[in-house]
Amino acid sequence: MSRWGFVGRTDELNRLLSAVTSAEGRGLFFSGNAGIGKSRLLREGVAALPRDGYAVWSIAASATTAALPFGGLVQVLPTEQPQGLSPAGILRWAVDVLQQQAAGRRIVLAVDDAHLLDPPSAALVHLVARADNATVIGTSRDGEQLPLPIRALWTDGLVDHVELKPLPPAETTRLLSEILNGPVDATSADRLGRLSEGNPLLLRELVFAADRGELTRTYGIWKWTGRLELAPNLTDLIDIRIGQLTSGVRGVVELVAFGEPLGLHLLNQAADPVDVETAEERGLIAVEHDDRRANVRLAHPLYGEVMRRRCPVSRTRRLQARLAELLELVGKRRRDDLLRVAVWRLDSGTAQDPALLLDAAGQAFARYDVPLATRLARAALDAGGGFDAAELLATILMFADRPDEAIEVLDAVAADIEGERRLSRWLTVRGMVSYWGLSRQSTVEEIAARGSTLRDSADQARVLAFEGIMRLHRLDTGIALRLGQTVLDRPAASVAARELARSTIAHLQAAQGQLHRSATAIHQVQAEAGRWRADMPYLQLALELARGTRLALAGDLAGIDAIVADEFADLAGAGDFRLGTGYLAILQAYAARLRGQSDAALRTSLGACAVLATSRVYAGLAQAERAQAAALRGDAAQAAEAMAEADRTHAPGMVVLYPWLEQARGAVLAAGGDVSGAVKHLTGLADRLRADGFAGHEVHVLHDLVRLDQATAPLGPTCSDGSRRTVAQRLAELSERVDGVLPPLLARHARAAAGGSADELLAVADGFDALDLAVYAAEATATALDRLRRQRSPAAAAARERLAALLGRCDLIRTPALQAGSPALSEREWQVARLAADGVTSRAIAERLYLSARTVENHLQRIYGKLGVAGRAELRAALQAIPGHDGGENG
Repeated sequence: MSRWGFVGRTDELNRLLSAVTSAEGRGLFFSGNAGIGKSRLLREGVAALPRDGYAVWSIAASATTAALPFGGLVQVLPTEQPQGLSPAGILRWAVDVLQQQAAGRRIVLAVDDAHLLDPPSAALVHLVARADNATVIGTSRDGEQLPLPIRALWTDGLVDHVELKPLPPAETTRLLSEILNGPVDATSADRLGRLSEGNPLLLRELVFAADRGELTRTYGIWKWTGRLELAPNLTDLIDIRIGQLTSGVRGVVELVAFGEPLGLHLLNQAADPVDVETAEERGLIAVEHDDRRANVRLAHPLYGEVMRRRCPVSRTRRLQARLAELLELVGKRRRDDLLRVAVWRLDSGTAQDPALLLDAAGQAFARYDVPLATRLARAALDAGGGFDAAELLATILMFADRPDEAIEVLDAVAADIEGERRLSRWLTVRGMVSYWGLSRQSTVEEIAARGSTLRDSADQARVLAFEGIMRLHRLDTGIALRLGQTVLDRPAASVAARELARSTIAHLQAAQGQLHRSATAIHQVQAEAGRWRADMPYLQLALELARGTRLALAGDLAGIDAIVADEFADLAGAGDFRLGTGYLAILQAYAARLRGQSDAALRTSLGACAVLATSRVYAGLAQAERAQAAALRGDAAQAAEAMAEADRTHAPGMVVLYPWLEQARGAVLAAGGDVSGAVKHLTGLADRLRADGFAGHEVHVLHDLVRLDQATAPLGPTCSDGSRRTVAQRLAELSERVDGVLPPLLARHARAAAGGSADELLAVADGFDALDLAVYAAEATATALDRLRRQRSPAAAAARERLAALLGRCDLIRTPALQAGSPALSEREWQVARLAADGVTSRAIAERLYLSARTVENHLQRIYGKLGVAGRAELRAALQAIPGHDGGENG
């Protein structure tokens, strides 16, 4: 764990520097809670000031010096003071000392923790602030008594005053990465950020506490288990904030700690309202309004951690039982009330109703809070919940990456199954665990055989729908489609069975390029979510895979953004739902990659790999996306490593995902320099996709061939006249069959690459840019620029500007298409070109590089020729238009 660096606060730091250096600057004071980052911000600002123009004195006030006259300025003033001067004379003497030491420079007095200054020091700070050639900057802590001269600094208009706010979530995540010297997965960052509430000091102490075995690193991504050891430093910080409590106020804080959010009316019944008011006045609890209900929460999440840890077990159980009784008395009016009562009953040892526990477990699982759902379902089973509890628990254990336990739970109730309705449910859940959890391919035939013995049409439909989704994933697409349609044609089929079948068909339609029909089917499944979620919550995964596949194949990056931001993303992030959060991260990485945001693509795909490391369902897909992101950056070693991991972790029961993995393999080969191998592989993949009828995937693989300059290459079967279609011709054919705006644009790109004009390529680039597909837009522009450069066309300058602008919006990207037309400069030519582009004269370049001026001019002439520019004026844009140029924005 590294020393934490200064992260964020850019606006505040700039404002602080402006308060000192600008003509209008009047000085500035930051106030805020302890640990919010005031002192660090002040130190960074002071360190950035040039000492040749400013005489800077830093003062760190403390409780030790607060009782001594001028104790706060002991670091500034001489130890010996003149005798016989009045208090006012002493102040004038102190100002004169500072002026003499400044020697004509502007005085900057930086005062940290100004609330701890002794009265004479505070008066001197105020006096210095009134000087024409002086500026005062500083910090003070909220809730502390300020010396009157310090408060008067901003009330008299001598300095500006700013309340320093907590770090926003993005900066909190950056600080976490700085502390841990590596990226942190999104869920862990969110949890730690919420606990610290954006306070850097609390965040640091939380990380130090969590570092005791609860922080793990997988694929370079840090993940926190969520368990927290309260280190002494952290506890001391919270104790200072909480302070001394009466027994009544402590009771209020403990009730809220175990019950938040707790209705104010319930809290007033459980505790003395006077104590409730005192707790609110002291800032220990906060009342917030939600519709017509007033809810009470702790003023800081860590208060709850401390209070719960310190509360004796007997009192903890009594408080939780009391909370449950109160809510049961007033009635469980809201959906969450049942879940809250069940948790309180479970934690207090008073849970005796298996139906209550089972309903609560179902609610927790519907919210994808896997750990809580597991606890409640197991408790329901232990309390006599029977088959229903075993079925739910096994389902949850599957999503918690514990398939072996799930099988044990199901087999334990196998002998007690009564009726075909339960048998159909048992078969489907056991089939899910066996097929996806344990990768047993024979499960498909076993389910089909046992399902055929069922007599009831609804029970059969449930098993058929499940067999259909397994057939799809195993790539028995014809059977999967037939089974799905059979279920939809059965009036007796349950809503869950129908929508599972519809999700199967929607996924298949997307792969086949029937994107409009797929979208309609997905919309129908979503519309019925309220009716199937309780019966079959895992259907959400089938829906999301179908929806994600359709959006990715459509190139609908805005649609992917919407998935990430919608309710499912919130649910997936609420608990330890790795399949949900992992798949969402894969989609995020895909969208970032096509936008040219290679940093985010690689970071997010690595996060997906870490989340899915113990789950094989999407692990291979996550590694394939990581390979694509690394290949985009030209990182051949990491791309190859990720591809090997994809092959190792890819689940045999997820064959339907092969187009994504094999497309990534082509990118990895090309990134490694084996372009001919990549072309051969992608050509074979296109043939396989054609045979499987996956036209939606085929257009993207064909476009990859176009990007490798293979638009005119033959592929596919031989026609009746003995010829074979070219890549461009096949894309043109598919553009009339595959839905959406993207396929015609891909076909247009192929035609332009096959022999079209540079203007046509630039028009294609505009089309890609309109869809936010920055990588494709840059590649098409680069090809156009190469042609214009070869033709020595005057239009090359404008194309070069466009390419530089596109690459400037991207992170580092190096693809074969971008590299193909890039001029090759020697190392010496790069040195000369960068300096010349920065405005350095030829003579100065010669002196810096130990060359003659004539040699520099000769280098420049060769550089101009290679880049196709007329002179220095066009040089910067020309360099920025070279992918991977480490001296420009894309570097």
